This record gives sequence, structure tokens and C-alpha cells, in this order.
Amino acid sequence: MNTKDSSRESHFPAIEKRYGESMDYWFKIMAKLAGKKYPEQIAHLRENYSFSQAHANALVMFSRGSTSSKRFNTPTEYFKTLDPKQAKTVRAIFKSITSKYPELELVIAWNQPMLQFNGKYIIGVSAAKNHILFAPWSKDVIEKFTPRMKNLDVKKKTIGVPNDWEVDEKLLQAIVKARLAEVSK
Repeated sequence: MNTKDSSRESHFPAIEKRYGESMDYWFKIMAKLAGKKYPEQIAHLRENYSFSQAHANALVMFSRGSTSSKRFNTPTEYFKTLDPKQAKTVRAIFKSITSKYPELELVIAWNQPMLQFNGKYIIGVSAAKNHILFAPWSKDVIEKFTPRMKNLDVKKKTIGVPNDWEVDEKLLQAIVKARLAEVSK
């Protein structure tokens, strides 16, 4: 599993180096912006100090009391936050894939469940209120399978399915097979 430091403070050395001021300076700037909304605070840092989105987000969120971007330690914790219908569908998606590819590891990355192989992401799933998205981490794989997904909401990087989707095991397994072939090159 990825052991990258998910704390907001992990960005502080890079912020100091890139923008040439100590964190005390940036905390004073944030204190002046305390009554502003999140988008306004982000925009202020980006427009006035040329902050990257990641650095602005780390500083703003830390200033608002969020010390870590990590919300889930395990896939089980993630599944508990879903609507029962969504949780059932998401579990079925992963089960259909891991039944054919048991060597894949289910992990949490970017606060979403992902299957990985040798440290490379193969497919991830995300649940919104009215749908579920899955992403094979490859525009080429999505393009290859688009003709088979006419009844799904296919975008550049994701495929959307209804919360109660009847999982198409053959499609998911074929997508994963193609993605594994890509990462094995």
C-alpha cells in the first residue's frame, strides 16, 4: 500500500521553498482570510502568490482544521459510508474482478477503493449520490471498450453506471485484462 504522508503539513517544506516565506507568514495570510469561503481562499493564494492547487488546498484545509487528506484506512471503512445499494454494487464490481484476478490488491488511494498490481493502479471505483464511476486508469482501454458500453455513461477517464447496476462481469474482466497488459509492457 502507498505509504505517502497524507498530512497537510507534509506540503509545508515545499511551500516554504517554492514561495520563499516561512509557514508563520502563510498562517498570517490565512488569518486575514479566515472569514472567506474555501474557493475565495484558494483563489486568493493562486492569484496573488501563484500557489499551485495542491499547495493552496493544503494550506487552506490545514488552516480550517483539517490536518490530513486521508479519510479511510481500509476499503471496509469506505464501504460503510455508502448507501447500501451502492455498497452492494461496488462490492460486486470488485468481486467480479478479483474472482478472475485474485493477485490484485484492494487498497484505498485518493480516498477511493482501487485494485492495484505491483504498485500500479488497475481500476478504481467512486460513488456519487446518483451513480457509480469506475476508471481503468487508461484512456486507451476506455476507447477500446466504448463500443461494448453503449448503455453506460462513458467519459474520457471514467465509466458511469447506475447505483443498482447489474454487474457485467465479462466486460469488467476484459477491461482489467487489457489494463494489466498495458502495465506489463
